[in-house]
Amino acid sequence: MKRQPLWLLVAVVALLLVSVPACRAAATASEVARETKTQGLAAVVAPATTPIAATAIPPTATPVPPTPTPTAVPPVQTGSAAAPDVTAESVAVIDGGSGAMLYGRDPHRRLAPASLTKIFTALVALKYGNLNQVVTVQPDVSELTDSTLMGIRPGETYTLENLLYGLMLPSGNDAALAIADAIGGSQTSFVATMNARAQALGLHDSHFVNPHGLDAPEHYSSAYDLAMAARYGMQTYPEFRTVAGTVKWTVQGSRSFTIWNLNRFLWSYPGANGVKIGYTDNAGKGIVASAARNGHQVFVAVLHCGDIVGDTVPLFNWVFSNYTWPASAPSHPAGLPTHS
Repeated sequence: MKRQPLWLLVAVVALLLVSVPACRAAATASEVARETKTQGLAAVVAPATTPIAATAIPPTATPVPPTPTPTAVPPVQTGSAAAPDVTAESVAVIDGGSGAMLYGRDPHRRLAPASLTKIFTALVALKYGNLNQVVTVQPDVSELTDSTLMGIRPGETYTLENLLYGLMLPSGNDAALAIADAIGGSQTSFVATMNARAQALGLHDSHFVNPHGLDAPEHYSSAYDLAMAARYGMQTYPEFRTVAGTVKWTVQGSRSFTIWNLNRFLWSYPGANGVKIGYTDNAGKGIVASAARNGHQVFVAVLHCGDIVGDTVPLFNWVFSNYTWPASAPSHPAGLPTHS
């Protein structure tokens, strides 16, 4: 075999030393490119859990614990009387301080909530909106024929605060649409956030397809979810507490006019301070009512009932007569008004 010149062997070895790192570098570059692409896809997919675009509603900074988790010592049943027999198909009675359910009749049954939907609409508006922001009314209210309205007109401007009063007092479906468009950018995006908030609060028997509560397929909630949402609103947002307990409000904006609260429970029971009524043909009558006595708050939600006052008053009387709150139980941890 012919011996190769020494200079040729040296050249081959040098070539190998250069090419191997180059191949390894190329492979590494390819792997980095694939990893970057994968991470880029993950970055695009992850924000999909935030239903409304970041430009309209920022993501939640701190995870919210589920509201069903008791936060205080619940009252003890010391009376022997049975809960009153009421007409409602679904009932949930919740202690405000602890979140404990004191009585339930099919409380997790998924039913049409009608305008009780607006409790969640208000929660999203208060979380992501600014009460002083001026909203230009956009929606065509002709789609809301034969429904309760605040009375606003396209092109008019009102603050979010005034729209919240219009949402909760006269149960304005036009106010619900104006809030959804202003806060969410679209009704679809806003409703997606309503559903996300329900899940974040641990309320899994609620699903919404509109911000006002008019009957629609797959639009439902439960007495328990609605009572707990109202409790969350009353304990978290001072503005929610104020609006829920207001009987009369003078709207200021493009026009000035007076609106009244349709919730007659507010002037039918001592210590009443909220929250919302609802009615549609499919849902029937419903209410989430709240009242305080001796510093303790109770929420009563009744769905598909014959008489909202006739059902709620006996339930409140029964709770306050048959339950005793331990001395360690806080009195209105969220600053709710006290009635004796």
